[in-house]
Amino acid sequence: MKIAILSQDASLYSTRRLREAGEKQGHEMRVINYLRCYMNITSHKPGVMYQGKPLENLDAVIPRIGASRTFYGTAVVRQFEVMSVFSVNESQAISRSRDKLRCLQILARKGIGLPVTGFAHATQDIDGLIEIVGGAPLVIKLLEGTQGIGVVLAETEQAAKSVIEAFRGLDANILVQEFIKEAGGADLRCFVVGDKVVASMKRQGAEGEFRSNLHRGGQAEKIKLTPEERSTAIRSAKAMGLRVAGVDLLRSNHGPVVMEVNSSPGLEGIEKATGVDVAGKVIDFIAKNASSSKNRDRIQY
Repeated sequence: MKIAILSQDASLYSTRRLREAGEKQGHEMRVINYLRCYMNITSHKPGVMYQGKPLENLDAVIPRIGASRTFYGTAVVRQFEVMSVFSVNESQAISRSRDKLRCLQILARKGIGLPVTGFAHATQDIDGLIEIVGGAPLVIKLLEGTQGIGVVLAETEQAAKSVIEAFRGLDANILVQEFIKEAGGADLRCFVVGDKVVASMKRQGAEGEFRSNLHRGGQAEKIKLTPEERSTAIRSAKAMGLRVAGVDLLRSNHGPVVMEVNSSPGLEGIEKATGVDVAGKVIDFIAKNASSSKNRDRIQY
């Protein structure tokens, strides 16, 4: 098969591993910087151009779209879909997952466990917003934040009011969520491929840090999921329409709750923590599904 990895940087760990895994299985792999693509939007012969030449005869694409490049990246993925090229994750599913509020609304509609969440922009009723999530301590997030940036733990109601007022001054959309204290600064990353969790790890935040992001000093280790956690991860990916996803869970007193569903999950942390060839699992999925599957969005919301 001819498979293109849509990535800005061929040297990134995830991109390299996907390329290596594909070549190991005998596929022709190519890394394409999607920002340097341009498109021919036409009914009769739609196309994607790269380095002055049309990208033709591709069997599949693997989108690795950066969060700050979602608009153009999904436009390129969508163009491949118009050309009937199989995409591991479809453009609309990627767009959904990047909109934190929309993601939570979709998951809530499907009855999937979530932390109690409030959402606001310019409300004057800050007390009411805090009350929705059960008061302090609580977590306040900028809707546009990524990788733990724009996420604040407010331990008192006065601190929460101050942060919300500051965020309002930025003309920002704000998510307010209950703080899951019993998680102890740890979360679970579940890597879903198709209808299976192929690998899972526990990420523990650095001492004194409630965010568990590995690039912020967190540590990772292999972990065995409960049946409920495994089911929650699979249902979350399916609800978002994602074939490959990183689903982040917290262990709460009322069961697993979903924090985020990532459409371009990194491979480095989970492969090193678990020893699982996750890249190979993704390539296996493409080989089994690309020829028979049609790119057709099935999510109505």
